[in-house]
Amino acid sequence: MKAIVVTDEAAGTAGMTLVERPEPAAAINDVIVAVHASGYVPTEVTWPSTWTDRANRDRRPSIVGHELAGVVTSLGYGTTGLSVGQRVFGLADWHRDGTMAEYVAIESRNLAPLPGDVDFTVGASLPISGLTAWQGLFQHGRLQAGQSVLVHGAAGAVGSIVAQLAREFGAYVIGTGRTADREAALDFGVQEFVDLGNDSLADIGGVDLVIDVIGGDIQKQSAALVRPGGTLVTVVGPPEARPGDGLAIDFVVEADRAQLTEIVQRVRDGRLRTNIGTVASLDDAVAAFNPTERTRGKTIIRVRP
Repeated sequence: MKAIVVTDEAAGTAGMTLVERPEPAAAINDVIVAVHASGYVPTEVTWPSTWTDRANRDRRPSIVGHELAGVVTSLGYGTTGLSVGQRVFGLADWHRDGTMAEYVAIESRNLAPLPGDVDFTVGASLPISGLTAWQGLFQHGRLQAGQSVLVHGAAGAVGSIVAQLAREFGAYVIGTGRTADREAALDFGVQEFVDLGNDSLADIGGVDLVIDVIGGDIQKQSAALVRPGGTLVTVVGPPEARPGDGLAIDFVVEADRAQLTEIVQRVRDGRLRTNIGTVASLDDAVAAFNPTERTRGKTIIRVRP
């Protein structure tokens, strides 16, 4: 089968290559999925799990990608809850070969049914962005109606979903980004926009919850804005700064079938729009991952036409 692999950690995305790899076999509780579309996070090549397994053994060449939408082609021993021919989408294990390939072996619990009226491209854009937004807001941020939320990268793949979900649940949403992101952020539901290149974060006053996808100095400034009892939630590693009288939480997104089902239902009924940027074929994936200019939204690879 065709697959995108990495072998050189120092080369980053420039070291990706399209190669032929053996088709995977299904382990206990696995399914094999014929991948129709796969999403990608640009920082994946910096993650330790891309290069080693859970026992810290080198697993190169590694097939990249962890988001997928496709069709189940076979079931491993003991697998329940899914059937051959079923449309699915989900989040592949960090330490196993990924979804930027024609086929992937994945634990069935990491997948959810993909309704027939949701395109594979849309399905593949949802797992990491949607689950990160859902878990950041509700599991870790414990968002309540009437609270204020500061969303960094509000025009991005994660931030745009955070903004929409937070608005749906009755929060006041403040988004950040660059000047060129303003209109997109407002379109995704942000009620107030902060241009990080020209505006001062301090001018927005206190907030109840911060969703941080940036880190560094922006995170430090944001921590100072959290009201007593509030929370800073980050996905960029252990927090460098903490609120004076609140919580600072970092987390790694996890697969969750029930949450994926909640997310895709919102797409179906129009409450949620996913933010898709570049869409390319598997043959053109390496070029898509090494763009010559800044791209917005999630990059999706259409593995099958």
